[in-house]
Amino acid sequence: MIRENANQKTSARISVLLIVLLGFAAVLSWLGTPAPRQASASATGDIAGKIYFHGTPPKLRPINMRKDPVCATLHSSTVYAQDGAVNPDGTLPNAFVYIKSGSVNLSEPAPRNSVDLTQKGCMYEPHVLGIMVGQPLQVLTLDPTTHNIHVVPRINREWNVTQQPGSPSMIWRFTHPEVMIPVHCNEHPWMKAYIGVVDNPFYAVTGKTGVFDLKGVPAGNYTVEVWTATFGTQEKEVTVQPGETATADFTFEDK
Repeated sequence: MIRENANQKTSARISVLLIVLLGFAAVLSWLGTPAPRQASASATGDIAGKIYFHGTPPKLRPINMRKDPVCATLHSSTVYAQDGAVNPDGTLPNAFVYIKSGSVNLSEPAPRNSVDLTQKGCMYEPHVLGIMVGQPLQVLTLDPTTHNIHVVPRINREWNVTQQPGSPSMIWRFTHPEVMIPVHCNEHPWMKAYIGVVDNPFYAVTGKTGVFDLKGVPAGNYTVEVWTATFGTQEKEVTVQPGETATADFTFEDK
């Protein structure tokens, strides 16, 4: 009987000890676990606008591709230079719009997806493009003739590479913001493109309607710049309010 009581007391002590140890382990686990982060999305708005042209549009220069018969056979009609183009509605295509500076730091890590610059019909597509610092620029060729991609920056490293027909795409990255970087082909002097390298994701290139829309911009005060290859650049101060769209229209005139 005495031995049985002793065994019961020992079992009880062990049970209590286990409970204490388990409780202590739970406390340690709770202390070592970081507090959950609160998802705090900044209040944002948009910046939208249109790039107008006032005056007589320049007469576009026809491109003579006879230097390379292969290029000439890729087109059934005359191809014109894209610099100086004006849309039928009096707006500008190929205008690069971006947030140049502001009261909020908009810098973000570069996206992993590439931005494509394609050689097609012995022309660059697109004519104007934007890319973030460190983001891959993928250069492709769809033409049955040799091209030479010559990237001529002022701040970033120069790039001058020949690409044969059917060769794989090439990848390049820029290390510094720079607006704009000209690109041309040493084999075909009419081939031109422009690259805007920025450190934030708020940029756009206007198309056939001359409009742009920078979405999800944190509330604050900003300087928005518009670049054009022919008509120069303009800046405008813009204030973004939470949940609202700030309008920023620009008008370039015939010089």
